[in-house]
Amino acid sequence: MAPVQLSDFLDAIPAVLQAPHRSMQCTYDEPADVIYMNFEPGAEATDSELGPDDIIVRYRGEEIIGLTILHASRRSRINGK
Repeated sequence: MAPVQLSDFLDAIPAVLQAPHRSMQCTYDEPADVIYMNFEPGAEATDSELGPDDIIVRYRGEEIIGLTILHASRRSRINGK
């Protein structure tokens, strides 16, 4: 396991503060290389859309309730990006 760099987590603070809700649940599925971010854990999506950047935005009505980020490890600064 790579050493934890606290500054990487602190860099996420602005995104958390701008999230639609003040709670967020985040899970990484390593075999699928997918990050699931839920802004309202337990809420069921009524719609979703896949963007050109391979991020699925999940909605309940007009409200964004989560993101599914495909190919997560390719986006990581830890891997040189």
